[in-house]
Amino acid sequence: MPDFAPDSKLKFTFGLWTVGNIGRDPFGGPVREAISPVQICDLLGEVGAYGVNFHDNDLIPIDATAQEAERIKKDFKKALKDNGLVVPMATTNLFSDPVFKDGAFTSNNARVRAYAIQKTMRAMDLGAEMGAKIYVFWGGREGVESDATKDPVESIKRFREAINFLCKYSISQRYGYRFAFEAKPNEPRGHIYFAVTGSYLAFIPTLDHPEMCGVNPEVAHEHMAGLNFVHQVAAALEAGKLFHIDLNDQEFGRYDQDFRFGQANLKHAFFLVKLLEDYKYNGPRHFDAHALRTANYDDVKAFARGCMRTYMILREKAAQWNDDKEIQSLLKTINQDDPIGRVTKKFSSANAKKLLGAPLDRVKLAEEPLPYERLDQLTMEVLMGVR
Repeated sequence: MPDFAPDSKLKFTFGLWTVGNIGRDPFGGPVREAISPVQICDLLGEVGAYGVNFHDNDLIPIDATAQEAERIKKDFKKALKDNGLVVPMATTNLFSDPVFKDGAFTSNNARVRAYAIQKTMRAMDLGAEMGAKIYVFWGGREGVESDATKDPVESIKRFREAINFLCKYSISQRYGYRFAFEAKPNEPRGHIYFAVTGSYLAFIPTLDHPEMCGVNPEVAHEHMAGLNFVHQVAAALEAGKLFHIDLNDQEFGRYDQDFRFGQANLKHAFFLVKLLEDYKYNGPRHFDAHALRTANYDDVKAFARGCMRTYMILREKAAQWNDDKEIQSLLKTINQDDPIGRVTKKFSSANAKKLLGAPLDRVKLAEEPLPYERLDQLTMEVLMGVR
C-alpha cells in the first residue's frame, strides 16, 4: 500500500498566511495563537512541504524598523535552511492597511497609487533576496461597491501602467521574475476588477512585456463565480500562461472558504490533478488554504498533510484512469478520427472545396454512440476505490 508521502518534484508549497492563519473571521476573533515565520517553517519542515511563500508583511510587519527587518530576515533564512525549504513565490499585501481602502494600483488618489508601486518594488526586493522567481498579484481591493466611484476603463489603464512599471523594474534589477495574476470575482470588494482568470488572459497581451506575465488561478475564486476551475486552468495551460496555481476547495457560490484541497468537490479535484499531470505542469503547487477555525496546531499539521496527501492519492487515481483498458476503449469509441477532420486544421481554397463537397450525413452523425454515462460511472468507481 503506497504511503502517499509528498513528492518534492511536485513542489508543494504553503504560505506563511495559510498554516499561520489564526482562525479569525468576520464574526469572531482569533482561536489560535499567532506563530512566527520561523515556527511556520518548522511546521512545514515537519510535514514534508517543499517550500513556503509570503506577502511582504507576513514576514516583516509594515511598521518594522530597519533593524527589526534585518533580524527577521536573518532568522527566516536560517529557518529555511534548517527545514530544507525554498521560497518559489512572493507577493505584496496591497489590501490590509487602511491606505488601500479604495484600492492600490486603481486608487483614485495618485499618491496612493505611487505608494502601492513603491511598496511592491520593496517587496519584490525582499522576495528576490529570499530566492523567489514568481511574483503574484492579487488585487483584493482593486474594485468598487458602486460604479459611481470609479471609472472602470480608467482603472484598467491604471492597473496596466503599474504592471508595466513593475515589469521594467524587475528587468532593471535582473530579478528574472515571472508575474502571475490572480483573479477573484468579489470579497473583500463588492466587485473586483479582473474577476476571472479569462479576464487576465485577455489583459496580458496589452502589456509592454506579456512574455513575462501569466496567471495564478485559484480553485476557490473560480468556484465562487460558479465556474468550472478545470476549464480555467486548461485555458491558461493552452495559452502557455499557467505560471503558478493555488489549490484549495470551495462550495460553489459561497464566500471564500479556502478549504483543504479536495475537501468539498473531490471529482473536480480529481480532474484538476489529472489535467496538471497529463500536461506535465512543472510549477509550484501552492496550497492557498486554511485549516478549519476549530483546529489547534496539531490539527493544522493534519490539514497541511491532508492537502498534499489528497493530491498524491488523486495523482495515482489519474494514472489508474489513464491505464484502465475499459475507459480507454470507451475513449476510442468517443473520439473518432476521420480524414475529413484533417481538412479543417488549416484553411486553403482546396481544403474549403473538399469540405464543401464532403458527404457528411447529419442524421447518421447524430446516431453515433456517445457512452458518456458509462464513462462517468467508471470514473466514479475509480475514485471510490472499487475498480
